[in-house]
Amino acid sequence: MSAHTGTHIDAPAHFVSGGATVEALDLNVLIGPALVVEALDADALTAEVLAGLEIPAETERLLFKTRNSALWNRAHAGFVEDFVAVTADGAQWLVDRGARLVGVDYLSVGSFDDPVSCHQILLRSGVVALEGLDLRGVTPGAYQLICLPMKIGGSDGAPCRVVLTEHTP
Repeated sequence: MSAHTGTHIDAPAHFVSGGATVEALDLNVLIGPALVVEALDADALTAEVLAGLEIPAETERLLFKTRNSALWNRAHAGFVEDFVAVTADGAQWLVDRGARLVGVDYLSVGSFDDPVSCHQILLRSGVVALEGLDLRGVTPGAYQLICLPMKIGGSDGAPCRVVLTEHTP
């Protein structure tokens, strides 16, 4: 089994030479208020698309529910290459607004055609990528996120259990 199997996080070391590994990640990033944002009509999470989603300033943990969520209904289907992903300018938009964790409802935050750019922008800025979320039954809105990765020393990623509970301010 790979460290990037199922629902998992990418630590900076995944794409950044000398970057932090899983055991060094701050649990305060992985646990706390999160916002689930719906972008069902988007083909990509570009800066323009993100700007139109009315994301409150300085939201630190963002989980994106896209048309990818419907892909989880296909039992035993193959990998889909045209999944909705964060573009490089979208990643920079998120970094510039203070994101610390970005979660997506498919197997990579970066696109199949260009997986590196998005990952490098996010991970170099210390933003944790949370990939492989099943958000089919999740309504957009505010939640409390609990993301517990396996503590694998020296690893660039780890499978994790992710739980959303109602957010109480």
